[in-house]
Amino acid sequence: MVRYLLQLLAVVAIVVSVYSCQDEGYMNSPDAQLQFSVDTITFDTIFTTIGSTTQRFTVHNPYSESVLISRIRLSGGDFSSFRLNVNGEVGNEVYETEVPPQDSIFVFVEVTIDPNGENLPMVVQDSIEFTINSNIQNIQLIAYGQDFKLIKGETIKTTTWTSEKPYLVYDYAYVDSVSVLTIEPGTKVYFHKGAGLYVKGKIKANGTFQEQIQFLPDRLENSYKNVPDQWNGIVLFSGSHDNVFNFCTIKNANIGLQVGTIENEGFASLKLTNSVIENMAYAGLFALKSKIYGYNDVIANCGFYAVALLVGGEYGFYHTTIANYWGNYSSKARSTSSLVISHVLIIEGSNGEKTSYNGDLEKANFRNSIIYGNNLQEIELGNNNENTFNFYFENCIMQVADTFNTSNSDHYKSIWKGVKFDPLFIDPYKEYNYQLDTLSPAKDIGKIVYGEQFPFDILNNDRTEDKGPDLGAYERIEKKNGN
Repeated sequence: MVRYLLQLLAVVAIVVSVYSCQDEGYMNSPDAQLQFSVDTITFDTIFTTIGSTTQRFTVHNPYSESVLISRIRLSGGDFSSFRLNVNGEVGNEVYETEVPPQDSIFVFVEVTIDPNGENLPMVVQDSIEFTINSNIQNIQLIAYGQDFKLIKGETIKTTTWTSEKPYLVYDYAYVDSVSVLTIEPGTKVYFHKGAGLYVKGKIKANGTFQEQIQFLPDRLENSYKNVPDQWNGIVLFSGSHDNVFNFCTIKNANIGLQVGTIENEGFASLKLTNSVIENMAYAGLFALKSKIYGYNDVIANCGFYAVALLVGGEYGFYHTTIANYWGNYSSKARSTSSLVISHVLIIEGSNGEKTSYNGDLEKANFRNSIIYGNNLQEIELGNNNENTFNFYFENCIMQVADTFNTSNSDHYKSIWKGVKFDPLFIDPYKEYNYQLDTLSPAKDIGKIVYGEQFPFDILNNDRTEDKGPDLGAYERIEKKNGN
């Protein structure tokens, strides 16, 4: 009797065990399939040894019962360059992850690529393996890496940076007062958050149309492509002379290029040609009591000023496009003008006291240029009526109010102003394309002598082949019939 009782108890225990498992309510079909928001996670080019941004995807349970993912793991295991976070649990291998009915979990992925000593981008691959009811599914992982030369808080003596590998600047790179930094065509210089390039000596960044020089932030993922304030910018100290930026791109900093410093004696001088400065949190070109000569430049999309010429100086710009359609990365509307010219700068100290700096504006000339944006008034002139204040706009489209007086021939000649002379940039808001549309009023109205002086535009198009040069840095080349 006791033996039969024990057998009965054993059967009951087995039945209870079976039913308790069923009470868990997990989907147990061998055909069960998870659904993923993506089938491949791709990381754009990142720097070796520097971690990527985090990407995520969802794992969805399409069934009316819970599913139990018995294992989620990186196929490369502990040797993988990738790292996982599954619903808050960090590890390259995670067990028994429950997904409720008709619900999802998040999986986060990061990657760090070890340097391989080669100059070309490398590809690192792995996969995430999901096991459910003995059924295996995979998400592919791909990352493109780039080896680099690290500059971390360094004082630069006279040297040349080459295009062999990109340069990555952490903290700062400082060119001392007796040194020259030469940057060869095709060189790329990347900056980490908060980093900058500071020049007391001299910089010669002389690119070519075919091999341009780039100054960019170190986040290369596509989502960071046009995000401002990712690094500090480039500063040319007063006393730094004969600097050259030719066929250069400076993007996504706080102040792209500051020329001159208020606390140092003298002035800075710069030749800025065939270059693009765009997507700055504060200003694109910020000049203090300095000398700048420029042509074929595009300075665009800045949170406060595209170009600020302060405390006097000497400036000459030809075929320059100043375009400010700021707004994509800030909920705060821009209230400042794209171009400000003033021989006054007021700085407020930590104690609340204000100090005014003044200087003579020997000249600020804009010829065959465009100054435009999404504000009614894109030019601000700050004259204290004490210092010299010489400025001149010739053959320019200007976005100013109809009441803005351009009748003084000492300062204005052949000016087209207001919204009816919108230059019709191709796409200034999304793609930041400041080339001219075929219907642009800026076509063919430039003064011919300046077109002949600068016969090729920033894209190497010939300005002398049609009726007249277009205003700004870009020459519109119409397709001929039959082509």
